[in-house]
Amino acid sequence: MIIATWSGPRNISTALMRSWSSRPDTFVTDEPFYAYYLNETNLKHPMHIEIINKYSTNYNQIINYLTSEIPESKKIWYQKHMAHHILDLDNIEWITNFENCILLRDPKEVISSYSRKNELNSIDELGYRQQYEIVKFLRRKNKPYMIIDSSEILKNPAKVLFAWCEKINIKYDQSMLKWKKGNHVNDGIWWKSWYDNVIKTTTFRKYKKKDINIENKYDSIYNESMKLYNYLKELK
Repeated sequence: MIIATWSGPRNISTALMRSWSSRPDTFVTDEPFYAYYLNETNLKHPMHIEIINKYSTNYNQIINYLTSEIPESKKIWYQKHMAHHILDLDNIEWITNFENCILLRDPKEVISSYSRKNELNSIDELGYRQQYEIVKFLRRKNKPYMIIDSSEILKNPAKVLFAWCEKINIKYDQSMLKWKKGNHVNDGIWWKSWYDNVIKTTTFRKYKKKDINIENKYDSIYNESMKLYNYLKELK
């Protein structure tokens, strides 16, 4: 079984990858399209040169890998994807054989967190539009999918993970609630720039409602993101 989680940035996606990596039957892959995305967009993310030089930037080559045999003779392949890394949304037929999950987070929280780490230029860097298009595609194909809000995981991880496993017909494993501190062997090299919080954890942190004010210059990005976020939440 291949599970593909389609997230935006700053969205507990790495903690969730840690959770799945704790299962003895699961292999995990971290953002396989990141180098391709950086190479195509020419965005100057931290470590962009090192990332492009280390990982494949060939879209079809990456797809061939992601749809091949599950590595290390595992039963489950958990693929952590950033939805905005998919630049060709007319060429995603390959996801139809996956168990797909859309991972959401409140746009205000995402924009606040992302803008502290990196320059934010467009809504297309946050993944909401791409998540919307992925869901539209799956609905057209009459394929099942999950939509999970990250706040729900933080409020009750056992409940959400149990329901997710039940939905895709696998046995829930309590090992998903704990992991080892530090970086993981399958983390992308960008962990040094982006994973400063998660590498200090051993479990999901408790959800805390934050009083967030974002800069006025992000108003249009926020408003458009909220429309898509609310639409996706309604489809849950």
